[in-house]
Amino acid sequence: MTDPALRAIERIAAFDDNGQGGNPAGVWIGASLPPAAEMGRLAHAVGFSETAFAAPQGEGWRVRYFSPESEVPFCGHATIALGAALARRHGDGRYALQLNAAAITVEGRVDGARVLAALQSPPTRSKAAPADLVEAALALFGYTPADLDPRIPPALAHGGADHLVLALSSRAALAAMRYELEAGRALMARYGLVTIVLAWAEHAQLFHTRNPFASGGVYEDPATGAGTAALAGYLRDIGWPHGGRIEVVQGEDMGMRSRLTAGIGDEPGGSIRVSGSARMMT
Repeated sequence: MTDPALRAIERIAAFDDNGQGGNPAGVWIGASLPPAAEMGRLAHAVGFSETAFAAPQGEGWRVRYFSPESEVPFCGHATIALGAALARRHGDGRYALQLNAAAITVEGRVDGARVLAALQSPPTRSKAAPADLVEAALALFGYTPADLDPRIPPALAHGGADHLVLALSSRAALAAMRYELEAGRALMARYGLVTIVLAWAEHAQLFHTRNPFASGGVYEDPATGAGTAALAGYLRDIGWPHGGRIEVVQGEDMGMRSRLTAGIGDEPGGSIRVSGSARMMT
């Protein structure tokens, strides 16, 4: 690797499961953010689903996120990776982050070769998904209405970015997820979606999820903090018996098992605390 800008990017896997799996993210930290075109170029060269770019601003950090194909407003796993990088550079603590459209925080605490991290998401909101979107999404994945869990109706959920939530009635249906990348990209672009959250409830506080991310040029993410925040906010909105938190297992069907925890408060529209660990890849 001869590009000095690429050499400056740390590779960190967020939401790992006991030192394995997790979702790789790039983290670039500098004195000032590069031009958007350069951040896009670097994210494409890194090739991870997202790269976070951060520079000091006031008492906190200005942060932007880029996938290989586009800028995204918020990325949970890259925020966890950034929290890990900041904790390793500047010590354990909570760091204020200014995103394009929200102010959030991330905490990091060094724990040997890994870092324990937690983000506080942007505000959440949800509403019923339009019937035409649900029909198109079911067709994309080869599902039928019988594959859906009637306790958790399809929804558009937001936790810093917009996601379609489809709750499935069985683990087998989740494992069978398949789709054409270009068709998924077109559907997500048409409806302004960042990812689609496919979820199966093993019980009230344990979910297994998969997150197609065709909008960013990525077939599937092994751990999605923003999608988990959106799902948790939606569960609060419908009165799901979450007991204040849910655990999420993601990436298992990819061979990259990841674990995320979402802390859910009582305030309607309130942010979600998404936590996990991160391991250094370089």
